Amino acid sequence: MRIIAPSPGGGGGMAQRTRVLIVEDDPDVRNATAEYLASHDFEVDVADCGEAMRAALEKNVPQLVLLDLKLPGEDGLSLARSLRERHDVAIIMVTAADGVVDRVVGLELGADDYVAKPFDLRELLARVKSVLRRARRDPLAGAAPGGRTV
Repeated sequence: MRIIAPSPGGGGGMAQRTRVLIVEDDPDVRNATAEYLASHDFEVDVADCGEAMRAALEKNVPQLVLLDLKLPGEDGLSLARSLRERHDVAIIMVTAADGVVDRVVGLELGADDYVAKPFDLRELLARVKSVLRRARRDPLAGAAPGGRTV
């Protein structure tokens, strides 16, 4: 499923919108989040499991993935690891697992931020924008000091 909201002002311009992939098994959370982000001019794709995430990635690689930790089948931690190995995307873990260990492991596996459920959609939007700003400013985030990869 893909959700695309009209651009503000209905301009139909050629500006490319930021693509976000939401990987969430709860349809209420997935749909509310997708609709909210689409209403703020994001192009949104959704997936309910790891297999659907991979299928979505084959069609379009997003700039950011909102990734639930507890998914049926393959969990969000292994999906985050796979994302980091294969794609240059920002990752925000969005999950009901609010333990410190879960947050630390998620961040150590490459998540750029972590949001606990339940969450306010306005805060999530602010975090999405913040992570995207950092990702655009720091293209060498994975490079060694001095800007060289060794």
